[in-house]
Amino acid sequence: MSELTSLTLKSALEGLQSRAFSSVELTAAHVAAVEAARSLNAFVLETPEKALQMAAASDARIASGDAGALEGAPLGIKDLFCTRDVRATACSKILGNFIPQYESTVTANLFGDGAVMLGKLNMDEFAMGSSNETSAFGPVVNPWKIAGGNQSLTPGGSSGGSAAAVAADLCLGATATDTGGSIRQPAAFTGTVGIKPTYGRCSRWGIVAFASSLDQAGPIAKTVEDAAILLTSMAGHDEKDSTSLNVETPDFASFVGKSVRGLRIGVPKEYRVDGMPPEIDALWEQGIAWLKEAGCEIVEVSLPHTKYALPAYYIVAPAEASSNLARYDGMRYGLRAEGGNLTEIYENTRAQGFGAEVQRRILIGAYVLSAGYYDAYYLKALKVRRRIAEDFDRAWETCDALLTPTAPSAAFALGERNADPIAMYLNDVFTVTTNLAGLPSISVPAGLDAQGLPLGLQLIGRALDEGTVFSLAGAVEKAAAFRSKPAKWW
Repeated sequence: MSELTSLTLKSALEGLQSRAFSSVELTAAHVAAVEAARSLNAFVLETPEKALQMAAASDARIASGDAGALEGAPLGIKDLFCTRDVRATACSKILGNFIPQYESTVTANLFGDGAVMLGKLNMDEFAMGSSNETSAFGPVVNPWKIAGGNQSLTPGGSSGGSAAAVAADLCLGATATDTGGSIRQPAAFTGTVGIKPTYGRCSRWGIVAFASSLDQAGPIAKTVEDAAILLTSMAGHDEKDSTSLNVETPDFASFVGKSVRGLRIGVPKEYRVDGMPPEIDALWEQGIAWLKEAGCEIVEVSLPHTKYALPAYYIVAPAEASSNLARYDGMRYGLRAEGGNLTEIYENTRAQGFGAEVQRRILIGAYVLSAGYYDAYYLKALKVRRRIAEDFDRAWETCDALLTPTAPSAAFALGERNADPIAMYLNDVFTVTTNLAGLPSISVPAGLDAQGLPLGLQLIGRALDEGTVFSLAGAVEKAAAFRSKPAKWW
């Protein structure tokens, strides 16, 4: 059965179509893998009965020649996505045992194409975190270990469950979301591929909101082509989401493997930050060399407002979070704490229901939106955001895409950075800019550090130009020939 779980999504779909195995067999193998890997804490809810029912229905459609693009493929769903009649908590106590009576547009698209749901994946509470340690269900453990060590490492956040599950072959792919790097950083930490598409490419309807102008859904997968296949199914216009772009969804997989000869690749000088490990810088140089060999022209570009990106992000995102999370008051659904009056019920519910990091961000957000501080902080951050977007616009005059590291380090130990929120926030230094500007960006595993941990390279493209991003990612993937997998200890 382990041979079935080690397949890529593409090869699994081919095997299903050729009847080499059935979806029920494929799904049963993954269900067994999920059960055997509970020590990773990647899943917060397993749905084996539902998965096998969906798989049987897929087998019937394959037999009748009515197969969808993802027919019979078992996937994991991040717990931020509402799933009809299946608990969705955003890994927060405040949502309790909330069971949605509706399906998010992204998961509806996937299931409409025949995907099978194995269960709901662990994540940072309300997607607020960079290490998957803020989850009410406890942290996810990265399947990777330092060579010769036994320390538990973070899989990154907030989509840590998604990344760990894909890296450990518990599912063929997973849904994820990215507000400031929550797809790409976990992908880099686990040796997987993760893409944050253009803002508006995937509907946000039915995804529990964190920061509405930054949140975007995307896939985490084993290969660039797998990520392209998943994104094609996930994307599409949705009238229920006012920020959804009414544009055609191309076949993203058709771009993987295309020649990148003649493309101009920008290398932003501001991404060479102090204290970055030499290995990350060396990998970046290696990525530049790979793209040169593939026929790309390398140009240095400047994104001068990059140094203001993190401060701007950590004003805009908490401001939107404080607004979005105001609805969790214990009145309509989820946790309700006791209190002597309405105000006490509100206060006790929110104090008991929200974890420390979520409370911290709500307080920051309420502060920067308050009278007297709104102009000094929030409006200024919006102006910086505009400048960051303009930096990218100028860069596109001389290049077609950018190449950067994905994260400033490899995976670190669980608990290592909990005492210092600022040190944790610095994980997002290379990723937040594209959320602020709404651009597509992908992380591709490109090598191992001296401790045997995976490192990723990030490619950033123009708005709605995921095609070029996928072509370049395919070229990097081919040159890197990254085949490493975590040694199984779970």
